[in-house]
Amino acid sequence: MRHLDTLIIGLDKALRVMSGIAAASRPYPAGATEDGALDDKERRHSAGLMRINHVGEVCAQALYDAQGRFSDNAQLQQQFAQAGREEEDHLAWTAQRLQELGSRTSVLNPLWYAGAYALGAIAAKLGDARSLGFVVETERQVEAHLNDHLTLLPLQDVRSRAIVDQMRIDEIAHGAAAQSLGAVDAPAPVRMVMQAMAKVMTATAYRL
Repeated sequence: MRHLDTLIIGLDKALRVMSGIAAASRPYPAGATEDGALDDKERRHSAGLMRINHVGEVCAQALYDAQGRFSDNAQLQQQFAQAGREEEDHLAWTAQRLQELGSRTSVLNPLWYAGAYALGAIAAKLGDARSLGFVVETERQVEAHLNDHLTLLPLQDVRSRAIVDQMRIDEIAHGAAAQSLGAVDAPAPVRMVMQAMAKVMTATAYRL
């Protein structure tokens, strides 16, 4: 029965993540900040970038859940669970911002979630050090991607910028935590594959 309960809980979480249902445990970074004056083109552009960020958080939920589930290390399980809770804040914040911008989340969320879960399971099976190295490289790439978004978002879109900046701070902390637990660097071919996959995801999620 315990395994069945775990399976049901996991499926429920996956369905909530893919459908965009998330609850933040921390205050919304945009807070009471006034929305800047965005024309239709700028609004669509901001929405496309925030949809990419939301997809990234869907993937993060799947990755951390899989890595924690398939690890036998209690300390790592706790770390993945904590990081997953903070990533759920990001999921809720980006979904809220998309709603404010009059847009929607990606229609391909089930695909993104399934692919990320598979990658997380594979990383976990390679051993704790390699799994943590995967986290470090993921967070390094996400940090770079969020830095790019801070330059690409319209200057007057201060609400989106506030969200992205807090996400960037959290991702740096997640990478540092994984590094401190004994991560080994991901091999160069793995880093290149991750970068290629990220490019496909961002190009697709911007529109879909």
